[in-house]
Amino acid sequence: MKVSFHINFHTVWGQRICIVGSIPQLGSWEPALAREMHYTEDGNWQLELDIPADTPSLEYRYFLSVNDKQIFEEWERNHRVTFDGRSQNYSLYDYWQTCPQNLPFYSSAFTQSLFAHPCNTYERVICSGQKLMIKVSAPRVEKNQCVAIVGNQPVLGNWQPERALPLSCDTFPEWHIDLDAGELTYPLEYKFILWDKDTQQPVYWETGENRVLHLPPQKKGDTTIVSGLTFNENLPLWRCAGTVVPVFSLRSEESFGVGDLGDLYKLVDWVKRTRQRVIQVLPMNDTTMTHSWRDSYPYSAISIYALHPMYISLSWLGALNDKKSAAHYAALREELNKQESVDYERANRGKLDYCRAYFRQEGEAILATPEFQAFLQQNEGWLMPYAAYCYLRDTHGTPEFTRWGEDAVYSPSRIQQLCAPTGKAWPEISFSYFLQYVLHIQFKRVSDYARRNGVVLKGDLPIGVNRTSIEAWTEPQYFNMNGQAGAPPDDFSAIGQNWSFPTYNWEVMEKDHFSWWKKRFRKLGDYFDCFRIDHILGFFRIWEIPLDYIQGLCGHFNPALPLLRSDIEHYGMPFDEERYTTPHIHRKHLAYFFGERADEVESTYLARWASDYLILKPSCDTQRKIAALFEGRDDEQSQRIKNGLFAIANEVLFLRDPREPFKFHPRISGSSSLIYQELSGADRYAFDQIYWDFFYHRHNGFWKVQAMSRLTPLVTSTDMLVCGEDLGMIPQSVPEVMNRLQILSLEIERMPKTAHREFADMFNLPYHSVCTTSTHDMSPIRNWWQEDRGKIQRYYNHVLQRPGQAPEECTTEIASQIISNHLATPSILAIIPIQDWFAMDDAVKRPDITPERINVPADPNHYWRYRMHITLEALMQADTLNEKIISLISGSGRR
Repeated sequence: MKVSFHINFHTVWGQRICIVGSIPQLGSWEPALAREMHYTEDGNWQLELDIPADTPSLEYRYFLSVNDKQIFEEWERNHRVTFDGRSQNYSLYDYWQTCPQNLPFYSSAFTQSLFAHPCNTYERVICSGQKLMIKVSAPRVEKNQCVAIVGNQPVLGNWQPERALPLSCDTFPEWHIDLDAGELTYPLEYKFILWDKDTQQPVYWETGENRVLHLPPQKKGDTTIVSGLTFNENLPLWRCAGTVVPVFSLRSEESFGVGDLGDLYKLVDWVKRTRQRVIQVLPMNDTTMTHSWRDSYPYSAISIYALHPMYISLSWLGALNDKKSAAHYAALREELNKQESVDYERANRGKLDYCRAYFRQEGEAILATPEFQAFLQQNEGWLMPYAAYCYLRDTHGTPEFTRWGEDAVYSPSRIQQLCAPTGKAWPEISFSYFLQYVLHIQFKRVSDYARRNGVVLKGDLPIGVNRTSIEAWTEPQYFNMNGQAGAPPDDFSAIGQNWSFPTYNWEVMEKDHFSWWKKRFRKLGDYFDCFRIDHILGFFRIWEIPLDYIQGLCGHFNPALPLLRSDIEHYGMPFDEERYTTPHIHRKHLAYFFGERADEVESTYLARWASDYLILKPSCDTQRKIAALFEGRDDEQSQRIKNGLFAIANEVLFLRDPREPFKFHPRISGSSSLIYQELSGADRYAFDQIYWDFFYHRHNGFWKVQAMSRLTPLVTSTDMLVCGEDLGMIPQSVPEVMNRLQILSLEIERMPKTAHREFADMFNLPYHSVCTTSTHDMSPIRNWWQEDRGKIQRYYNHVLQRPGQAPEECTTEIASQIISNHLATPSILAIIPIQDWFAMDDAVKRPDITPERINVPADPNHYWRYRMHITLEALMQADTLNEKIISLISGSGRR
């Protein structure tokens, strides 16, 4: 079988066009074995191949080469050809594929859900034996539409749109049509149109000049394929709305004290009922370390693959045959469902006990099914270490694997032996397998249901993993266990945030092409068509905090370009290394921190350093040591002393780099330190210049390179729609990188990204963005309204443009206006927290706003337990609220 490739691409001297593809004749995707094309004239390149007649299909792409080095390639979508077994000669005329400006529409959020099309094909008889196939990429085609072709030939309707021919969509977002070349004359002029299948009318003609096709004559048995075309459109911006809510916060008549997958299924019905299109959730991975409420933090996963067992729907799982047990759990469910918030410990214990009872009843039969065996085979790589971890954690009574004796260091052979069906651990191992299998089956049920109903499930990818996680145990080479990931001071926390996660060893990850991250993405893709990268700034640089610190002030960015002594002194600031890097305090400040107990604190915890300056004694010279001294002492005076000592530990102006100890980082928020206040005016000026350059200029290009090298291969490895949480201290290069990769940014009115603005300009937000009224780390609208009266008054008068005094409480009218403003923004997605939707209706909203806050970032021990106060069944019947949501979404032009 002969196959000829043709492409028009203008090059300069020394450049060559090459093809690499899926068959040996095209190098089997090895660029070094790619085939070089031959240049003819006018930018035309071609290549002829003989390939076996039984080759079923072919994928390939073009790239530009100079001196045998690949310098530029097509967008990652391959050209695809399926051979029909009848033609002996194939001529492939391709257009160079570049990354489209509407990349989000190529994601599975649109192709599998919002715009998902049935696999319709239109077979046409090719009487002459000369087939012409034309392919065009057209992702922005709604479910009631199709692409059709019309042109200057009778077979193409002679430009009469009612006679246009529909294209097949079985390879959506690519559309294709087979034409009988014997019925065509060249040049062929044509255009694509969007056709409404309901009204049988054209709704949009593509923009630009008529397309012109001039091909050489075909012989009988020849097939010519034209591919790489893109539908030319200038349609109004497509936008939609959605809801964000943690799954654990859902409430229904069937749930068991905590939201579950059955509740998420019901939420799909409400979202569809109110004409929304997206459900965003928080991470759903297993976080079980201590079996206590401290495990409620959803961003501290013990596994990047395993789901949390609390999300199992017991009503979907099945009934218990033992009537006494069934009655016990029914009573417990009723009791837990009456509680205002999630009782994490009781709900999890009750659900696990129920699952154990059901496993004893049905487990043996379930484990023997072909479906379970297939699940086990496909997921054994992560499932076996997960089950072993759960067993060892509970056996040793700690998640700290360094205390597991012989199993402190992961051994695949030992774990395989531990998980053997003949071993003593098998009952617990198989129970963990069973739980994850049930979760997978139930989640797929929800995911498939959402897709059928045109609702996108948006997941959340935490930037870190717990330092006692399965991945830290099994793949330690990927982690730096000597550092803690966090965030510098921002609107969420003046002392920064310490998440306690290990930081990543990016150099090792890059060596295997980021396979660890790609596997995470693939697992998310099992259930979601869109996801949010938590703290995407971590792909540029992470805030790394030494293990000795609990607060985040004395962290530093990694990677970074720390300063030499000469760099610091270049700004005119003599560098007194001991003074600037040793935590110390002047005696005169002790009363501010410790009040009347200043003398006691000095004698107990401080030592004289120089003149009237004091340093922390060796027994408490780190925040970790200080915390240990005050463990269990929760009275007000003890907490004041502890916090004061923490503050002294932060009293430095520069931090020594842990990898290059002769280099230094300026301490974040250094101008708020006491040592800064003691500098001379000249030294303060010099430090300000050092600080400004270091944090806002020095790293821009450096961090851009880091992010592009990490994010590009990851974003291109998934079909999901990628969003990024880009809040906080944002490097200048972040918007550029996110725009280039078309990652949706996060826009919040209260957190403007433009300097010297109190509130964001909502009507000039980027299209490729997600706007929201608040996040789980922030107060919902009604709570925020009562936090800062001065700010609320300015917001009321200048943003909402309402005269007079702002009311004490956020009324339903004000909440409705705020949400309406968000829906009116250019952002492609407007995703509203469910508490803020509720704020629009007096009959629905919660009387007491206090329990509505999900998280307080400044509190590392926060209990995540927010739960809806009404059931999803009642919400479906809340007609006033539901109709208001429909009206606001429709009025904003969102679909």
